[in-house]
Amino acid sequence: MQLEIGSIHSGKVTGIVAFGAFVEFAEGKTGLVHISEVASEFVEDVSKFLKIGQEVKVKVVSVENNKIGLSIKKAMEEPKGDKKNKGPKREGKKRTPYVFSGKPEEFEFKRSFDSEMSFEDRLLKFKQDSDERMSDLKRNTEGKRNGGNRR
Repeated sequence: MQLEIGSIHSGKVTGIVAFGAFVEFAEGKTGLVHISEVASEFVEDVSKFLKIGQEVKVKVVSVENNKIGLSIKKAMEEPKGDKKNKGPKREGKKRTPYVFSGKPEEFEFKRSFDSEMSFEDRLLKFKQDSDERMSDLKRNTEGKRNGGNRR
């Protein structure tokens, strides 16, 4: 089996360590999936995502001095088509750009644009939202300076 960078193979998880997981291929070759390449989300503990003996699909990302670097998250990504393909559609409800429940640790910033928008449209929307927020801020601060708490 020829391991070329970019090729996708199936293998079996043979070991889990703090920094990743070892995956063995059919011919006995073993590579390492670094913890940052296990999943597209943050991975604190590899054993929460993988189990010894589990069959996984991996993409070869590097081959240096008989060390094989692998990625599970890149093997799961869909191949990028032509420039018209704007990536996978995101399912779910539309969210407000800001969610604040009163406690600072519960503040979240959410995207306020549609993933189907082009970069230029996103940039224009960002500028418009920013201009609106600035004018609201100016209006509120000027109102407090000019007429706040006068008797």
